[in-house]
Amino acid sequence: MAKLSERREQILHFIQEFGKEKRYSPSIREIMKGCKISSPAVVQHHLKILEREGHIAHVPEVSRSITLVDGNRQTVKIPLLGYIAAGEPLPVLQPDSWSNQALEILEVPAGLIGVKDNIYALRVKGVSMIDALIDDNDLVIMQGTQTAQNGEMVAVWLRREREVTLKKIYQEKGRIRLQPANREMKPFYADPENVEIQGKVIAVFRRL
Repeated sequence: MAKLSERREQILHFIQEFGKEKRYSPSIREIMKGCKISSPAVVQHHLKILEREGHIAHVPEVSRSITLVDGNRQTVKIPLLGYIAAGEPLPVLQPDSWSNQALEILEVPAGLIGVKDNIYALRVKGVSMIDALIDDNDLVIMQGTQTAQNGEMVAVWLRREREVTLKKIYQEKGRIRLQPANREMKPFYADPENVEIQGKVIAVFRRL
């Protein structure tokens, strides 16, 4: 990594100390105030460079999701945004995200997921994915995307029902099959226009 400027070192230090004290990430305006920066746009400029150089990660459009990528301990911090149903679809408040603010920051090995954009975590409710080794209360690490291959595990927003669920997705003739990974549960079929993919599973953390 290239040597950091004094200002970017200051921003990284502020994010680190703020997180230790508050247990969540600072907002753009808190960084602006804490580092005595003239405007939010200047903060965003420095954050984009820090992200491009691999020092931080964040989820676009989610406040307080700025997280440090720890090069020494090879860990990355990921925002936990809420719950995802692995069973009957779970109603959520907004179709675009589970929360506009991180509920908690998780620290996970960087080697498990790599340094990717738009990474977040969800806590699972239900057992419809138990044969894929995803149990109730486990954490799934998601990468935000609107596309997926057949057989991938995805978070799906059902537009008409205003519900979200975690299933394997299959595109069939004229319909979408949302397949549980549980032999005791039947698949759910949906009109393609009613289905919006919001992310795919890239890692799972088991409840202990």
